[in-house]
Amino acid sequence: MISNTEMIRIRRQMQRRIRDVVAERRRDRLMEPATDQDGQPDARPTADTSATV
Repeated sequence: MISNTEMIRIRRQMQRRIRDVVAERRRDRLMEPATDQDGQPDARPTADTSATV
């Protein structure tokens, strides 16, 4: 049977691993170029709309 302190140690280790994976995926997502669901470049309008008037 696993002792209480061993269970706490395992739980903390798992939480650390999950946090590391989430951070790595976030970094990867921020590093890749912006694409939409179809894999096409994102066609969002720019913030400067004064040229359209």
